[in-house]
Amino acid sequence: MPASAGIAHLFGNLEPFVHEYGAAAVAVILTLESLGLPVPGESVLIFASILAGRGELALAPLLLGAWAGAVTGDNIGYLIGRLLGRALILRFGGKIGITHDRLAQAEAFFTRYGPPTVAFARFVNVLRQLNGVVAGLSKMEWKRFLFFNALGGGLWVSVWTLTGFYLGKHVSGIKTIAKNLEQGGTILGIAVLIAALAYLAWRLRKGAQKPRT
Repeated sequence: MPASAGIAHLFGNLEPFVHEYGAAAVAVILTLESLGLPVPGESVLIFASILAGRGELALAPLLLGAWAGAVTGDNIGYLIGRLLGRALILRFGGKIGITHDRLAQAEAFFTRYGPPTVAFARFVNVLRQLNGVVAGLSKMEWKRFLFFNALGGGLWVSVWTLTGFYLGKHVSGIKTIAKNLEQGGTILGIAVLIAALAYLAWRLRKGAQKPRT
């Protein structure tokens, strides 16, 4: 099955649920995804945004609810990582999709790029679910985590919500919208990666220019 057809099928299954509960449903699902559960948070956000573009949901509550859900879930994940530790997470995490390989992948990325990972993690599939858990495991200062997390969550929610809103307003047909999202997702991923690398290069250059004492 083509990816766009799969997205269209998923949207069809989500429609009654999102129609019934609106922004609250999006907030709850994003909270669950952000603390590590394998639920389709990004897909739900995009679909709800399309409905907002069609005038079937209010945009402002959707933006606020999605952001609050993303940040809340990540902070619960942070507490889980901080309080339980790696051994307990690996022992029980498999039941909710937190496997050894997924956790190791997220930890390697976090170790390599540090705190900026928190801001850009929401645009990367595995990191989006395990961002808070890994930050907690690494004993990252909570205030620092909260800042980068709130910033990254706001950026991610704004990008996908406004993209879905625009498509819902100007493009007709779920299959056509799904195809646009499939193509746009690739472009967005490349753009975010370039921005992240540029930021990291700037930080490294700035660090290298500091006078040694």
